Amino acid sequence: MGYPEDNLVEDERIIIHSRTHWKALIAPVFFIVVGTTLAVLAWNWANSQNWGEGAELTVMIILGALWLVVVIWLFAVPVIRWATNHFVVTTRRVMFRTGVLSRSGIDIPVSRINTVQFRHGMIDRIFRTGTLIIESASDDPLSFEDIPNVERVHSMLYQEVSDTQDDDDYRDRSSRRQ
Repeated sequence: MGYPEDNLVEDERIIIHSRTHWKALIAPVFFIVVGTTLAVLAWNWANSQNWGEGAELTVMIILGALWLVVVIWLFAVPVIRWATNHFVVTTRRVMFRTGVLSRSGIDIPVSRINTVQFRHGMIDRIFRTGTLIIESASDDPLSFEDIPNVERVHSMLYQEVSDTQDDDDYRDRSSRRQ
């Protein structure tokens, strides 16, 4: 079993498992394209100059190092961050996990959810994404940004909350009769 199946308890099943929307990768891809284009232009310019013997090699190493820093900082780190975000809705809870070396997460039991809201602007609607806001019984509302198909996730999570409340009401009525 892979993540998140390893974290499930008995009789719990996954309803939704997604990552942050792919629109979070637009800026890193833009930076890698622009950074690589600038690096190639700088490399060609440096090759056209009459440098001393050691100077040309030094300039090329500096350009390559700068390009590598841009690739790691503005592309690799955001892509890895995106790839390690998990938003999971199960029959019992909502889980959010993030991180590679230092992992963090939060679990919200479905039975403790009071309100489920979503919000998305015009750009979010074009990309079919948005912010999901969950208010639980004891905590401040939690916002999960860039959730793909946020309206569908909202309705499915609301359905789970409703089903859980109906099950609790049924159990309460059954226990009072006995």
